[in-house]
Amino acid sequence: MHCPYCKHPDSRVIDSRVADDGGSIRRRRQCPACERRFTTVEQTQLAVIKRSGVVEPFIREKVIQGVRKACKGRPVAEIDFAKLGQRVEDALRATGLAEVPAEEIGLAILTPLSELDEVAYLRFASVYQNYASVEDFESGIADLRHQLASH
Repeated sequence: MHCPYCKHPDSRVIDSRVADDGGSIRRRRQCPACERRFTTVEQTQLAVIKRSGVVEPFIREKVIQGVRKACKGRPVAEIDFAKLGQRVEDALRATGLAEVPAEEIGLAILTPLSELDEVAYLRFASVYQNYASVEDFESGIADLRHQLASH
């Protein structure tokens, strides 16, 4: 790690602490050349493998935007979007994979969304799972009823 003050190419870690959210580590460092101290934050990178094969960083806000569209006009609070986004990210990180296929993100959204709002779940599922007919919706509703009955 280069010193941000004198650009010396090395530094010494003085203290390390897990951040409040548990998803990053805060390190206090000292430069051996100028002896000034600075803080760095280390965070694991989660990447998404798109259907096209392109790999890009996971962005929780994109999950929230997709869910927000499915919930348009529904009685869902903003805090619920944030909680769902965190829940999806936690589920993806729990897989232990550094790169997650985009399809897995959609699947990770479906369960918490079904618990949040049934209509929004059907809207999201209809796009994500490419519903093409009334029968597809009927099957989706039956699956949702079965899922809710098992909780």
